[in-house]
Amino acid sequence: MATDFQVVVDCAAPHELADWWAEALGWQVEAQDAAFIRRMIDAGYATDDETTTHNGALVWKTGAAINSPDPNRPRVLFQWVPEGKTVKNRVHLDLRVGAERREAEVARLVAAGAKELHRASQGPHEWATLADPEGNEFCVA
Repeated sequence: MATDFQVVVDCAAPHELADWWAEALGWQVEAQDAAFIRRMIDAGYATDDETTTHNGALVWKTGAAINSPDPNRPRVLFQWVPEGKTVKNRVHLDLRVGAERREAEVARLVAAGAKELHRASQGPHEWATLADPEGNEFCVA
């Protein structure tokens, strides 16, 4: 049997980064259940300090997720960590848009807050390496 997985991105601002990536990919930010969060606080399983308000909604402070409109793609979870990013990612996302869309997609993502880091190619394949607003590398191919 195959194992299901999600991709987890460590970050300083999970809700803001989830918003950015949802827009970048055309995905949706996963709704959080405010009533459930309140019940967990009322029952003593959580505290108000573990929550925040984002876009007017009560959410867990330390995480936000995005989902593809295609249900067969993995969930991406943005998880708060106290330390900042200091070295190159060991795992990164490749956004495969095709050669005909690559330049427009790079320009769109840079306008949205990404930073272009460098370009590379191998044989007939070319890509641009960018960084999201928190410095996490990803490629557009």
